[in-house]
Amino acid sequence: MNSNFALKTLKEDACLDRRQSLMRLLGAMSLGSLHQEFAWSAGGASQEHWPSKPIKLIVPFAPGGGNDTVARAVGDRLSGILGQRIIIDNRGGGGGTLGAEMAVHSEPDGYTLFLGGVGSLAINPATREHSSYDPIRDFAPVSLLAVAPLVVALHPSLGVSSVSELIQKAKLNPGSIAYASNGVGSSSHLATELFCAMAGIQMTHIPYKGLSPALADLLAGQVKLMFSSSVAILPHINTGRLKVVASTGSKRNSLFPDLPTLAESGLTGYRASSWYGILAPAQTPVKIVDRINSGIESFILKDDFKLALSSEGADAVGGTPEQFALFIKEELERMKVLVKKIHLSMD
Repeated sequence: MNSNFALKTLKEDACLDRRQSLMRLLGAMSLGSLHQEFAWSAGGASQEHWPSKPIKLIVPFAPGGGNDTVARAVGDRLSGILGQRIIIDNRGGGGGTLGAEMAVHSEPDGYTLFLGGVGSLAINPATREHSSYDPIRDFAPVSLLAVAPLVVALHPSLGVSSVSELIQKAKLNPGSIAYASNGVGSSSHLATELFCAMAGIQMTHIPYKGLSPALADLLAGQVKLMFSSSVAILPHINTGRLKVVASTGSKRNSLFPDLPTLAESGLTGYRASSWYGILAPAQTPVKIVDRINSGIESFILKDDFKLALSSEGADAVGGTPEQFALFIKEELERMKVLVKKIHLSMD
């Protein structure tokens, strides 16, 4: 065979191989683009048709408490707006940790929501060095629903009638006043410790396993003070068995409109409340988050919803997802500072 002919043939074969390889590559790229385009279209279509089935709202506490009441008030109204049933899924345990973990590991498709609060999103992460979730990274905030300030409740035998008198008495006898809380690391416990830190006083903490036994000993005078849910205290204020001297919120408690806040009583900047908000798992589509937020905004400031919240001593808030995200970050940072100051760890 002529060497020139053989060389020409090899070159032509090589060119053919390169053309065939290029065609296969272009074909694969086109197919990939089609697959990606289809995926994007399908994702967009699924968001357009959301919700097409019931939505689960995880409540990280047992039925019957304040969290459950708020969740059902929201669920009842949101289901009518979205056209799908909102199923309340109570997952108590670990002070809200169990429910939070379950929400974090759910699909970010808009069909799982979470009722978060000061415990699950601020106290637990601040008091656990190795928390199983990050409240900033692992959630998509939707809406801050409500805040529920506590009240400073005293047994009459303590013999004080104002915050200034309480501080003065505590300073004269450091550690002599025993205060109750419904558990180490609870919002009641940390609200009292924040008060002590800002007032420069010492009191003795007596933790209980829940509100009921703590309140029973407060009524009996075994402990003299408790930062308590306003709803739980109200009947005993009306009968004179307990007295209140201040509320803990940034504004006055709706159940006690004549009661000054601690900030108004001399502790400028004091703020400590329970709060409730709706979140979704991180990476939930923004369109879905905004649609849920829009639904909540349509009823959150209406009288019937505010009345439902008032049964828990809570005030409606609302706002954008971005505002709620900033609120969580601020609450977490405040709690970290306090926890470090009082050397509290739940690990």
